[in-house]
Amino acid sequence: MTIYLPIAELSVNVFIILGMGAAVGFLSGMFGVGGGFLITPLLIFYNIPPVVAVATGANQVVASSVSGAISHFRRGTVDLKLGTILLLGGLVGATIGVFIFSLLRRLGQLDLIISLLYVVFLGTVGGLMLAESLRALRRAARNEAAPLKRPGQHNWVHRLPFKMRFKKSKIYLSVIPILALGFGIGILTSIMGVGGGFIMVPAMIYLLRIPTNVVVGTSLFQIIFTTAYTTIVQAATNYSVDIVLAFVLMVAGVIGAQYGVRVGQKLRGEQLRALLGLLVLAVGVRLAIELVVTPDDFYSLAIGG
Repeated sequence: MTIYLPIAELSVNVFIILGMGAAVGFLSGMFGVGGGFLITPLLIFYNIPPVVAVATGANQVVASSVSGAISHFRRGTVDLKLGTILLLGGLVGATIGVFIFSLLRRLGQLDLIISLLYVVFLGTVGGLMLAESLRALRRAARNEAAPLKRPGQHNWVHRLPFKMRFKKSKIYLSVIPILALGFGIGILTSIMGVGGGFIMVPAMIYLLRIPTNVVVGTSLFQIIFTTAYTTIVQAATNYSVDIVLAFVLMVAGVIGAQYGVRVGQKLRGEQLRALLGLLVLAVGVRLAIELVVTPDDFYSLAIGG
């Protein structure tokens, strides 16, 4: 059964799209991530134009993050003050990112830049996550205690000026690195169609030293509004959000996420991180292979702009 995607301008098998959405939703529920870094490459693998895959992928992240953010808000694990500052940086970054996106599209280099960014980010993040989780699994097998950081231990980030007190997170931190992190995630959201949680969460924990219990909820709060803003701007500027594709992905993703949460609760944290690291690394390697292998068609015809 095929459906026509009006913005992507091609017909696709609806069951394959449903399968993609359900798989990414399942993984999102299992690992607690938005899934944008998975759905965009999968759509590209299925020959969806990257310009449509990125913009529609950002739309998918909004849907998969809302329910998680509501749950965290009810539990009181969202730092609204911290999330608002992240959001301010994210909105500025997303605006500049859409401009860069449009410029690369006009220059005809958008597909290459998107693939290269995914290879670099997924390869780096996946490799680091896999290495860290394997070390944790080895420690668990030997019954060794994990190394603990001393309370109050700080790094160079905590010596920056313009500090603010965040009562919910119980930290006293400069707004500079918070705005910079939000700004960077905003750019990545616009160009790569990701929520940025797979970068933001480790950065908030290990770099900014924000307590883990508020990191995920605060990250989701920022991701929702940044990706929603990006989707609106992409639709108005580049006309690249395919609502038919987005709807099918969202329906399947919501269903898949429910089962993913149940499976994720049965696995240990080290196992989840190892599986996610392998998955991220595999997608990065798959994109890297596509960049170097000889294509089936040496030439293609496309309408620019």
